[in-house]
Amino acid sequence: MSDSKKPSHERFVSQLTRDTVALILAGGRGTRLHQMTDWRAKPAVPFGGKFRIIDFPLSNCINSGIRKIGILTQYKADPLIKHIQQGWGFLRGEFGEFVNLMPAQQTAQGGGWYEGTADAIYQSIDMLRSHNSKYVLILAGDHIYKMDYGSMLADHVDQGADLTIGCLEVSLDEAKAFGVMHVNENRMVHAFVEKPANPPAMPGKPDIALASMGIYIFNTEFLIDQLIKDAETDGSTRDFGHDIIPAVIDGFNVNAYPFLNLQGEQSYWRDVGTIDTYWSANMELIGVDPELNLYDKTWPIWTYQAQNPPAKFVFDDEDRTGHAIDSMVSGGCVVSGATVKHSLLFSDVRVNSYSIVTDSVVLPEVVIGRNCKITKAIIEKGCLIPEGTVIGEDRAADKKRFHVSSGGVVLVTPEMLGQQRHLVR
Repeated sequence: MSDSKKPSHERFVSQLTRDTVALILAGGRGTRLHQMTDWRAKPAVPFGGKFRIIDFPLSNCINSGIRKIGILTQYKADPLIKHIQQGWGFLRGEFGEFVNLMPAQQTAQGGGWYEGTADAIYQSIDMLRSHNSKYVLILAGDHIYKMDYGSMLADHVDQGADLTIGCLEVSLDEAKAFGVMHVNENRMVHAFVEKPANPPAMPGKPDIALASMGIYIFNTEFLIDQLIKDAETDGSTRDFGHDIIPAVIDGFNVNAYPFLNLQGEQSYWRDVGTIDTYWSANMELIGVDPELNLYDKTWPIWTYQAQNPPAKFVFDDEDRTGHAIDSMVSGGCVVSGATVKHSLLFSDVRVNSYSIVTDSVVLPEVVIGRNCKITKAIIEKGCLIPEGTVIGEDRAADKKRFHVSSGGVVLVTPEMLGQQRHLVR
């Protein structure tokens, strides 16, 4: 075949992505986020000033050309369902595109709450068969990153794999908290170990291990066969990391796909699963040149957002100036004679006169009264901070009223302030 008749790599990838169904596991609570997930699932937690965590894997799918997407929900799903309905209803069913919400459900054979990650997909087998796609992309709904899944699909096919696992390159010490792959020089997986005390190093990189991102590509029929086999196995925990992956390594082609940038370095990926990591990931965005570029028009992060007016900064008196420094301030905010330093304000936040907010993440619809001083805090949605409140200056005093993380971040919720709003969404 002449070069002019060869299909382009881009066309090859577009064919693969169109023949892929993505399933996003979005049913987890995320208990390490403490009260932030009392009323919402972790994937529905706000992030980055205007987004929800689940917007990142969803946007990755859309930007990669994958437009058949199922979202598997379970714990406190109402805020997540509302967000998906409001912000992700633009796909066209007549073109075979969809973002479907798929709750845990009872069947004639039993079923109910998901018993594990593999059981969640097992409950979706009918959906997989009905769409007759060649590949299934399985994603966690609670990580922050930008990734072209088309490149991973192309690698899956090039390697002739039955299963491809998306991987991070991490230090051996960091790898102890992950599922870790033992691979050969061709990236074929020979062993998979959950949270090993002595993680295996990569070939040629003695200080680096390959850790699972919780991203999997399966050939569809292969996946269905393995899910049925696992469901019939007594003693299985119905989990990909503990059961499915270890069971297929010896007899099938399991490929590890490192998530690297064009320079061959580890790409941005964050598990914002604790109060400290959530706070720090939001704080990173404020930097002059953050690793996660939210202003990248070639890879936009899609979401639902209300039609808010622009942010406003009022008063310019000698001792009463409304201004923000090294901060991100979302639409609908009013900084009224107050100072905001190195902080991130979500939409519809009001900071009243003479208050100072520093190193803090303030979620939507918060009102901060006059003469408040707030430092290194996460203020939950809907909090009404009383006039003269001081947060983040006295750890002992903060612990009596609020949740203080091991890293010194103070989490404040309406309930902690005696405001029984139960309106977090």
